[in-house]
Amino acid sequence: MAPVHNVVLVHGGFVDGSGWQGVYDLLTEDGFTVSIVQNPTLSLEDDVAVTKRTLDKLNGPAVLVGHSYGGVVISEAGTHPNVATLAYIAAFAPDKDESVNTLIANPAPGAPVPPILPPVDGFLFLDRAKFADSFAADLPPKQAAFMADSQVPWGVDALGGAVTEPAWRVKSSWYLVATDDRMIPPPAQRAMSERAGATVTETPGSHSIYVSNPKAVADLIKQAAGH
Repeated sequence: MAPVHNVVLVHGGFVDGSGWQGVYDLLTEDGFTVSIVQNPTLSLEDDVAVTKRTLDKLNGPAVLVGHSYGGVVISEAGTHPNVATLAYIAAFAPDKDESVNTLIANPAPGAPVPPILPPVDGFLFLDRAKFADSFAADLPPKQAAFMADSQVPWGVDALGGAVTEPAWRVKSSWYLVATDDRMIPPPAQRAMSERAGATVTETPGSHSIYVSNPKAVADLIKQAAGH
């Protein structure tokens, strides 16, 4: 594969695309053209459509990157012809007919359970008091508190959205396991990455590893891009 110069970043649930700024800065400094998808996280169908619109605009192939629920989005959207390879950052990598709901339905004994509050009007939030510990344990307290207070409502329809044709079955993939993750347990990350046949890197970090350690994330993306 010839080196790829486009990168498309897809965020997960409870957050927006601004969390990618550190990764964006490092990649653009190295000459990459980086697009950040602001998916509304209302439904998987909508988020895939938004991502594909971003891919449509590209002049050339891209590395399509997803964090957390963004991994579901890239698994569905990644069959787009402008996607050269996939990169999962502490992300769900569902197979055909799987969704976030099915992947989290049977947690392993002793695995941390994300502090998701009961849905209100079809939307989910994380318990603010437990946000830092579960999502952002390696971020400064003020930054974690800001993320907790600026949560984006996550639609229950997005959690139930199932993948139809997982892109990782037809395209190469890379996976960064965050070994201190308390949202998606590292053993689950390893199992999904192995199933996808991904090239795997493991790095200490929370679920917010894309914020707390942008260099590790940018380095994996550059490897996926053939640089």
